Amino acid sequence: MSNQSLTDKRIFVLDTNVLMHDPAAIFRFHEHDIYLPMIVLEELDAAKKGSSEVARNVRQATRFLNDLLTQINHHEDINQGLRLSAKNLEMENTYGRLFFQTHELDSALPTTLPSQKPDNNILRTTIALQEIHPECTVILVSKDINLRIKATVLGILAEDYYNDKVLDDVDLLYTGHSALPCDFWVTQGKTMDSWSESGRTFYRITSALVRDWYPNQCLYIEGENNFEAIVRNRENETAIIELVQNYRTSSHTVWGISARNREQNFALNLLLDPEVDFVTLLGAAGTGKTLLALAAGLTLTLETKLYREIIMTRVTIPVGEDIGFLPGTEEEKMTPWMGALMDNLEVLANPENGGEWARAATNDLLQHRIKIRSLNFMRGRTFLNRFIIIDEAQNLTSKQMKTLITRAGPGTKIVCLGNIAQIDTPYLTETTSGLTYVVDHFKTWDHSGHITLLRGERSRLADFASGI
Repeated sequence: MSNQSLTDKRIFVLDTNVLMHDPAAIFRFHEHDIYLPMIVLEELDAAKKGSSEVARNVRQATRFLNDLLTQINHHEDINQGLRLSAKNLEMENTYGRLFFQTHELDSALPTTLPSQKPDNNILRTTIALQEIHPECTVILVSKDINLRIKATVLGILAEDYYNDKVLDDVDLLYTGHSALPCDFWVTQGKTMDSWSESGRTFYRITSALVRDWYPNQCLYIEGENNFEAIVRNRENETAIIELVQNYRTSSHTVWGISARNREQNFALNLLLDPEVDFVTLLGAAGTGKTLLALAAGLTLTLETKLYREIIMTRVTIPVGEDIGFLPGTEEEKMTPWMGALMDNLEVLANPENGGEWARAATNDLLQHRIKIRSLNFMRGRTFLNRFIIIDEAQNLTSKQMKTLITRAGPGTKIVCLGNIAQIDTPYLTETTSGLTYVVDHFKTWDHSGHITLLRGERSRLADFASGI
């Protein structure tokens, strides 16, 4: 390494899992330098085969490294570092350099850490860099918590990879609904315009309150004079809001389902709105996410015929030990993962009148209009006039989520369901989940809506278990 290039800079040593998680990670450290131990290249080579998301990320990371290597004229240039520039990634230009390990670096490790283990090899390399470049701050970056713990014990600065972090605190995540001040009508009533159009009631409000509102955000006032509305348009300090439809009554149900609380009522309004193309529903187990999405999808598909069919998919990550490969077609392989779909269909396909024959006929009809698809085969597809439900979306990365959403063709609506408190994907957290990413990035779009469901409605047992 060139001492001149590293003076007054930080050296970030990247673990393999960082590049597996984000292939463009080498471009995201601005003016600082990156160092890749040789064992990282070995692990990338071992993980490049297959059709998994990790394998695809590894291949993309390798292509980035190869593109950088084409810049050099002589082998000696590698020791001076490869200039990093992220123009091709539509990011701001970076001026750090990428260094590869070109020779063995010797440094002592405790005898309790066998040097042949890849993680310990990275630790030894990092310690050696600290000794060679005492004028620089050497930092190990890894998604592996245990490796960061070992590094800290050995006196090495270690950090998680934060670039994909959407928020500093998950409590800051947009909820999709907000309470209006109790004196709202007193302070805003005189300057407010109201009118009716096609049986819908609208209000035009000019106030400093409007600055903090987002498109399709749900507003409410608690108390005897219950008021619930949705923001339809906002410009500067003027907004148009619309009274929501009340789906709590038995005379106004959605495929036989009534909303049991305010948030469920808001969710049904967003799900049934043809102008809202993208809906995200967050909530703990038992809050009704899947049931509401299916009821709305069946209504829009079979009654109003706005969509041709419902497509449901989810990440196939087992909670317990993996049961191995499953036989059959794509739909048959996915069926064991779709227990939530089947459980909710039992509720939706159970007409009060008509007996056993009517229930069987309804169930058969629904299953023919609901397709189960695997995420593994979504690339390259375009879905036209479909109602797509992505269940357990908290287990997707932001890149996977973007891949799925861009599959939507004209007339397609996508609904993402999940609970960011139950993430099963390695290296994903509440603040880096793809579901958190889309909630935060879509909140300003005029054709998206989000609701965080707060109250469990499954049973008192499930509600108590979710809170302990």
